[in-house]
Amino acid sequence: MSRAAYRVSHAVVAPTAKLLWRPTISGTENVPLTGGVVLASNHLSFIDSFAIPIVAPRPVSFLAKSDYFTGTGVGGALRRGFFETIDAIPVDRHSSRAAQESLDSALGVLREGRAFGIYPEGTRSRDGRLYKGRTGVAWLALTADVPVVPVGLRGTDEVQPVGSSFPRLGAHVTVRFGEPISPDAYRDLPAGRARRQLTDAVMDAIAALSGQERADGYNDLPPESTGAAVGI
Repeated sequence: MSRAAYRVSHAVVAPTAKLLWRPTISGTENVPLTGGVVLASNHLSFIDSFAIPIVAPRPVSFLAKSDYFTGTGVGGALRRGFFETIDAIPVDRHSSRAAQESLDSALGVLREGRAFGIYPEGTRSRDGRLYKGRTGVAWLALTADVPVVPVGLRGTDEVQPVGSSFPRLGAHVTVRFGEPISPDAYRDLPAGRARRQLTDAVMDAIAALSGQERADGYNDLPPESTGAAVGI
């Protein structure tokens, strides 16, 4: 989707969504308006990739299954239009190299000076807890030399719970953007330790914003999922 088309669609979709769900938004001043930046969020619902771009002060790209862009009929057209509206990037999750291809796509977005959204948990939390972060978020920040803005979501699981097909009205959504985390303090560490410590710092910030209970380990991925490093 072109930048002009994005602006037009966003001008229609964002006010409508805000009217329906009346989200509470804070910390938008923490999102740099120019240059590459990673927005790292907790993940409660399919709707998260819609909620963040609606309230962010600049376009935010997320990865999405390529299947979402190839459907036929009215349903396929609506789904394709939805993902084009939120500036999603199609990726083939069935590829044997899906994880690396996903990271490469995200890196390209950042090197173009754009904002990229990621879920370090890798998949949606089915019990509401915040799981240990996978280190793809740190790899991106360190490789592209960009900051990470932590994001805390609340209530999106009430708008569209895991397993439901359509969003519900009346739920209250909160989106909180935290202060940017620079990768600079981790550069002198061994690569593996740098990625782990930066990721842990990002997850600590997300926890403070979302107020979620922490889980000790990683979130289990659905059997069909690949590309977990970037949370698609």
